Amino acid sequence: MSKTLSDNKLTAGERLKTRVLQWAPWLAPFLFALPGPVLFVVMYMFATATETAALYVFLALASLAVGSIAGLIVAIFLVFYRKRWLKQIREKLAADGITADEVSWFTSELTTAERQSLKQIESQNLLLADAYRETLAARLTASRVVASAKRDLLLVERRVNRSSYRQGATNQTLQEELKADRARLERVRQEGTERRAEAEARLQMIEAAASRGQSWSETNAALQRLSATQEHLPLALESAREEQQVREDVEKEMRGTNTPST
Repeated sequence: MSKTLSDNKLTAGERLKTRVLQWAPWLAPFLFALPGPVLFVVMYMFATATETAALYVFLALASLAVGSIAGLIVAIFLVFYRKRWLKQIREKLAADGITADEVSWFTSELTTAERQSLKQIESQNLLLADAYRETLAARLTASRVVASAKRDLLLVERRVNRSSYRQGATNQTLQEELKADRARLERVRQEGTERRAEAEARLQMIEAAASRGQSWSETNAALQRLSATQEHLPLALESAREEQQVREDVEKEMRGTNTPST
């Protein structure tokens, strides 16, 4: 992992442990397999008796086999431990939102297409690459918010189902609180889904700009127009609904006027 602003969120011990775990699984098989055979080979070179030399050769081969097996077991353990450790680090970094400088820690959560696009854009245009990483950070944050809200909604639903079998004033208060929590989590999930969709739209625009070789100023202007469109979309819909309502009222009045009196 490259040194970025995310290092400010991590202690020196956490950064050191992360760097060690990057190489430890690869070094473990050699560290366990080689010392024994090397030692016995050296002893073999200084052996004078034939029987002793043959014993050292046997011990070298045996220690190589045992060390290789032990090193492989340790390497597999370290791979799983590193995966768990990096997950904890990502959770810590994402606690207050993911930044563009922290995207490199979350490559496992990117899609294959996003990883390929990021690599391609970095080789073509550094400014577009910065915008792409920033948008990826927004997409990752929104996806995590949605996933967290869904998990919490499942827990709340289970508690609501369990409380429905109980009676009493206290249980009624609990049900009201759970319903309020459910409504709040549903709003969070909906907002996260909208933010994720907006980020995905921005990613597609940047990818299209990179494929066309579009300049950064043109791309930035297009992204601003997209944001402005999304911000004014509810107002436009509301205006359209008001116009439709006025039109319906006018038609009703006209029908009432044209109805012959008896």
